[in-house]
Amino acid sequence: MIRLLLADDHPVVRAGLRAVLDAEADFAIVAEAATAERAVELAGDVDVVLMDLQFGTGQMHGAEATARIAALDGGPRVLVLTTYDTEADILAAVEAGASGYLLKDAPPEELAAAVRTAASGRSALAPAVADRLMDRMRAPAEALSRRELEVLRHVRDGLSNAEIARELFLSRATVKSHLVHIYAKLGVDSRTSAVARATRDGLLRRR
Repeated sequence: MIRLLLADDHPVVRAGLRAVLDAEADFAIVAEAATAERAVELAGDVDVVLMDLQFGTGQMHGAEATARIAALDGGPRVLVLTTYDTEADILAAVEAGASGYLLKDAPPEELAAAVRTAASGRSALAPAVADRLMDRMRAPAEALSRRELEVLRHVRDGLSNAEIARELFLSRATVKSHLVHIYAKLGVDSRTSAVARATRDGLLRRR
């Protein structure tokens, strides 16, 4: 029996997942969490955590919760289940230690298969997510690093270089250096163009 924890801040989503997963004879939903913090607290008693990425404003992000759960001794596998398929979100989750990344529009049979795959210790990636990661591997020199994506995300949110430096504990010179590399990789020459190009290419979420 695979013990599951559903972590999502929307009760309707959790109810829908429960309806789908309860139909599987080898699944047992033993806990639900409406916040990432609560998911971390409950993670020790399950085999797989189905983790959303975005919780309420000001709350812990799903990627941070994933990292905390992945660091637990003998902890469960984390399967990210979200609506976000940007490169920034995928990288954050995978680097945090997620065993899988699935989109919420996945059919029930794909979801069930991903849970079993994650529970067995293997990776479970949605085809679109796998394609993005393969693209990065094929052209690593052109791909933005996780740090560059973090800088660009703050640029999108309207932060100045000084504010970004404080937020990421970097020097202003380092922030400028990251922006130079970002511009070169995206083929742009301004902050506005960089954000527009990254959003168009699916590197950043649309706001």
